[in-house]
Order: sequence, then structure tokens, then C-alpha cells
Amino acid sequence: MAYRYGEYHDGPDPLAPPYDVRAALDEMGDAILSGSTPVHALRDLLKRGLPGAHDRKGLDDMLREVRRRRRELRESGRLDGTLEHARALLDKAIGQERAELFPDPSDDARLRESELDALPDDTASAIQELSSYEWRSAAARRTFEELRDLLRREVLDSQFRGLRDALADPDPAAMERVRQMMADLNDMLDKDARGEHTPDDFAAFMDKYGDLFPEHPRDLEELVDILARRAAATQRMLASMTPAQREELNNLINQTLDQAGLSDQMRRLGESLYARRPDLAWNTPERLSGEEPLGMGDAVSALEELADLTRLESALRQDYPGARLDDIDEAAVRRALGRSAVDDLEALRRIERELEEQGYLLRRRGKLELTPKAVRRLGETALRRVFSSLDAGRRGDHDQRDAGAAGELTGSSRPWRFGDEQPIDVVRTLVNGVRNGGLRQARGTAGSAVRLSVDDFEVAETERRSAAAVCLLVDLSYSMALRGTWAAAKQTALALQALVASKFPQDAVQIIGFSNYARVLQPDELAGLDWDMVQGTNLHHALLIAGRHLDRHPDFEPVVLVVTDGEPTAHLMRNGHSAFEWPPSAETLELTLAEVDKMTRRRATLNVFMLAADERLKEFVDEVARRNGGRVFSPSAERLGEYVVSDFLRLRRAR
Repeated sequence: MAYRYGEYHDGPDPLAPPYDVRAALDEMGDAILSGSTPVHALRDLLKRGLPGAHDRKGLDDMLREVRRRRRELRESGRLDGTLEHARALLDKAIGQERAELFPDPSDDARLRESELDALPDDTASAIQELSSYEWRSAAARRTFEELRDLLRREVLDSQFRGLRDALADPDPAAMERVRQMMADLNDMLDKDARGEHTPDDFAAFMDKYGDLFPEHPRDLEELVDILARRAAATQRMLASMTPAQREELNNLINQTLDQAGLSDQMRRLGESLYARRPDLAWNTPERLSGEEPLGMGDAVSALEELADLTRLESALRQDYPGARLDDIDEAAVRRALGRSAVDDLEALRRIERELEEQGYLLRRRGKLELTPKAVRRLGETALRRVFSSLDAGRRGDHDQRDAGAAGELTGSSRPWRFGDEQPIDVVRTLVNGVRNGGLRQARGTAGSAVRLSVDDFEVAETERRSAAAVCLLVDLSYSMALRGTWAAAKQTALALQALVASKFPQDAVQIIGFSNYARVLQPDELAGLDWDMVQGTNLHHALLIAGRHLDRHPDFEPVVLVVTDGEPTAHLMRNGHSAFEWPPSAETLELTLAEVDKMTRRRATLNVFMLAADERLKEFVDEVARRNGGRVFSPSAERLGEYVVSDFLRLRRAR
């Protein structure tokens, strides 16, 4: 047997590794942390294309291709090509007839010339009068028949794409077959309207007339869609002409259909198609600016494709409420952009689908939301980025996961619980597995194997390691967004949350946001959190909440970190309302510094990360450092996460 190897072209590479949907979530996370909503972040991701998949197009790439093709079609030619061709053939036939009559001195020749002189200027009317004229010139007769054949082919081709070639041979039997096809088609549509149509009816119709439909529709709905789009394009062509051109071409169409005996059938078909697809732009004018005259069938094809591209462009933009990739017509993509674009679209749909199915996105009431799983992933990604920015020597200290970190062994063991960092007691774990029926015959060997479940695991108990009560105070004021530090602050909070959850599960972390008021932020709401468009930086209230958190954990080591870009401008009054004043009032500063003093009495070191170089802020944080003994940092927004995480780890190691 011979084998031949070559590049694979039939769709996407079947051996390509599966796309990691988490990378798509990370891409979305950057936009979400900057203030974008999940639905806008997903839409922007799908527009750009999949990260790392350079051979795949995004929606923007498809849009550019669609717009390029629309420009080409608009510049492809003029709509009056059939009229121009018909006039030329009519003038040619009349000229040939005059040339035949001129040498003849008889009265009959002069009478015929007077008939030709009296022909109306309108092409359709002239053709109508000449339909009963007895031509003296054989050449003129042939030219006139050529004109009649042209109109018949063009008119029918404007309705049925495959009829121009079928009618190339002027065989009466071919025309009779077209009449019968239209009668059967209308009968089938009427039967379907009564609810009596069956798939066998359509199969029988296609067996008899399938060669007249090069699109090879699979069912009646698809056939109706094909015919309706073409009929609507014909109407748009007429609507795009001048009134004189429209009247002249309409007369030619009606005259041609009457002579072919198709007027009634075509009228029935048009009414059925319009009733089934009124959503199509039936009478919307379109402008074609090319110089080349187009035949009627070619002009209708161009306008049909333009309408497809217009609808496809609207779907690809995805800028309407509730937009989804499922709204994009795959058949329209295939017609306009080819098979490879269909594969690209399916890859984008798979990402949108997988993000929901794998539990990263939740669609609730038509609105996309991040799930807790997605927020944890964003925190882990933020933490990895923080560690990757640290130098290699320090990174080894930060990401250490050895068993000794849990403390000295005591000699006893206990069942494993989620978050435990103690080393696994292998002997006790295996014994539990055997006792619980996990002993199995090893496949392919004479020995045995132990199958373990989660309940079988035990960890070796260690001496208790000190835990920390961590408070991260994040400024939510509008100035954070104006200075471009908002995304960095959220990313830092997520990274710290992920660090504590993974490396220090015994710690109690609380993230507090503050603007005119302060509030505790839950981990799940961090990613989608937006800044507050209010006046006030109420650090006083934030320190009050942080103090209550520390007091609830009196045996924990207190860690307080403050991220802000401005001095306190608000404080909490006795009645619970916020008082704002700028420049800061003496009362605001006194109350805020009083809370700093309370932190000092709790033995909580308060480190401030200053995101602005404002002189008032410098004076305030210097006073905080003097009273508390904490440190002051002035990192750039890009290095904020590195500073906060490094400082937290330094404090944990010191204790």
C-alpha cells in the first residue's frame, strides 16, 4: 500500500494541542482589572483573536476582510448593463433592417421604414411593438432573437441563479421545464403554508429539478432563503436605479415574463417569498460606482452578496445588547470569507462556550459575570506575574513549598483538611487505604496496588506556626483611575489574596476599600470592582474597620498595608455620615492619626504604599511612619504588586 503525505487543508489541524481556555481568561483579566466589564472584555478578546494562536483570525480580521470585499463589489460595475446591452442589440437590429430596406424602391419598404421611424424611445415599448414585426433582414431577425434570449436569460437569472446556463440553448423544451418547475415550486410552498409539506416532497422536487439550483439546498427552508435573498436583491437593484431606468427595466421584465408565460407563477412566488422573509431589505437602494456595465443577473448577484456582507458585518461587530457569537450566520461566513473563516469562527465560539462550561463565566439575565473560580484564577495569575518580576535569587525564597515550613514534627498525625501544609504521613495514609478496601490486584502483574481516596490521607502534626491577621487597605477614589493606578491596585489585592490562600491558609486576610466611606471587599467582587466617583479619601473609616478585624484575632500577628494616592480628605462623624473637606481639615487628620496610634498600640506595623508624589501626601505618610514605625514605599504602578507582596513576605519571615 502506498502512502502520500502533505499539508492538511480540510479544516483545523486535528493534531494541534487543545487551546488553554485559562489563557483567554488571563487576557480578559487585564481588561477587567482596568475597569472593563466581563462582557466587554470577552468581546474585545474575540475581536483581537486568541492569544498565542497566530494562525487564527479574530472578529476584527474578519471585519476587515468583509469591508474590503464590500468595497470591491461597490466598485465592480454599473447596474444598467442589461438596459445598455438591450438598447445596443435593438439599435443593431433596426440598423440591419434599414440596411436591407434602403435599396428596395417599393412602397412596402417605405412603409416598413415609417414603422421603424415611429418606434417609441422606450426600449421595452419598442421591443413590444417589434415582437409582431416581420423582418425582411435575416441578420436583423437573428439579432432580435438574440435580444429576446438575452432578456429571458437575464430576467430568470435574476430570480434563479442557475437558469442562465440552463437557457443558453433556446430549446422550447427547456423553457417548458422551467415553467413546470415554477408551478411545482409554488405548489410546494402552498402545501407548506397549509402544514402539509413533508421532506419527501422536497426530495422529489430536487430529484426532478436539482440541476437548476447550483446551491444544492438541503431542505425547503434553505431553498426559500436562497430564493428570497435573490428576489430581494432584484428589488434593491430596481430601487437603486433612476426612476426612468427603473420604469424601463420593469417594463422589460414584465414583457419578458408575459412572453415566456411565467407572469402568474413569478407573481405567486414573489408574494410567498416576501411573506416568509419580510426581514430582508427588499427596497433599500444600494450604490455601485464602477465603470463596467453589469448584466442583470450579475448585478443582482453583486447586490445579494452586498446584503449578505452588510448583515455579516453587523453580526461581527457584536456591539448590540446580548450579542453572542451564535448570532453570526456560519453559512454567510462561508459564502463571504471561505472555509478557513468558518474554522476561525468555530474556534472563537469554542472559547466563549468553554469559558462558561468550565465555570469561569456565568451568564445571568443576559449579563456575563465572573465566577469565584475565575477570580481565583486571576489572583493566581497576578501572583505569578509578581513573582516573575522579582529577581531570581529572591524568587526562590518566596515560592518555597517545602514541608518544613509548617513547623517541627510532633510524632502524631490527623486526617488531612483542605489548606493543610503539613507533610503527608505516608504510612498512615496507606494503612487507611487498605482498611477502607482500596487494595486491588495490579493489572498485568502478580502484585497488589492500593487505591486511595481523599478520606484516606493523613498529615503529620507539627508545632503550631504563628498566623497573621492581614489588612490591605485600597484607595477606591476616582483619582486612582485618573492616574492609571486602579488596575494595579486591584491586581495587587488579588495577588495578596491568592498568596495568603495558597501559602498561608491559616492567616486571616481582609481587604478594605475606601473612598468617602470604607467597606470590606469580598474576594469574588475584587476583579469586577469599579472605582467610586465620589469625593473623599476616608482612611479614618478604613483604619476603624481594620482595627476591628485585628481585634477579632488577638493571637494573630497584625499586618496592615495601605495603598493610596492621596492624603485623607474625609472622616467618619459620630452620626455615621462622612465629612469631606479639601484641603484636609484638622479634624480629619487628627482622627486618622488617632487610629494610626491605636494600630501602634496593637503592635501592628502600618506600611504605606504611596502612588503619587504629592507634597501633602508625603507629609502625612512621614507622620504616620514617625508615629507607627512602619515603612513608606513609593513604587510605580507597574511594581506595586511586587512591593506589597515582597513586604508581606518579609514581615511573615521576620515573625
